[in-house]
Amino acid sequence: MKEQFKNFLNEEQDPKAIEKIASKLSDLLMKNEEIGYIAVQKKPAITVLPDSIVLTNKRIIICQPKNLGLSMDFIDYNWDTIEDVFVKENILGSEFSFATNVEMTITIDYLPKTQARKIYTYAKEQLEMVINVEVMNAVIIEETIDDTRDNLEVIEEIETEEVTSFLDIMPSTSSLYNSNNEKLEAPIENTAQDMLKGLSQDELFEKLQNYKKLLDNGLILQGEYDAFKKEILNHM
Repeated sequence: MKEQFKNFLNEEQDPKAIEKIASKLSDLLMKNEEIGYIAVQKKPAITVLPDSIVLTNKRIIICQPKNLGLSMDFIDYNWDTIEDVFVKENILGSEFSFATNVEMTITIDYLPKTQARKIYTYAKEQLEMVINVEVMNAVIIEETIDDTRDNLEVIEEIETEEVTSFLDIMPSTSSLYNSNNEKLEAPIENTAQDMLKGLSQDELFEKLQNYKKLLDNGLILQGEYDAFKKEILNHM
């Protein structure tokens, strides 16, 4: 870990501060979390315990030494909670600030200008990645909703076609019942009888089930269903 942090000692970072961070952060980094940049305060007066800011691919970590450097406070902010980042160059160093989604602004001052620019650039890149991921997730969700809607429409269309297809196997019954649903003496048309001839038991049973579905869907009357049922049973 210490060897890894040596890569950041190229913009006037305090080696002692980096070493302290290395010893503390080794157990704090999450799985697949990588350090992107480290900036360390450099105040005009001698600063024994400067604050540091660590930027990783998952969050911003503020490191604040205390108790004469024997311990350290860590405050972290995930990238998806950060709204924007800012940098301001002053005569004595620069300020790096970021605003969170709870209307909180955190500022680290007295950063060397080069370090402030580096963390600003890195932070902007991370925020852009977060936005891209959110956009991609929104597109995936929208496509999933559209696919679900399309599937439901297809199912409804299939169900409608299935019920409509039942009409193709329903024989004409105009001669069986009058407008008052009273049964007439005329027999079922010969076309219906011819249609049932030669069918197997399973096929006749399937037709009976189809007629029952027509009845359940309100496409035929109870009397019509009874007549169909009787005719099919005669052929079974």
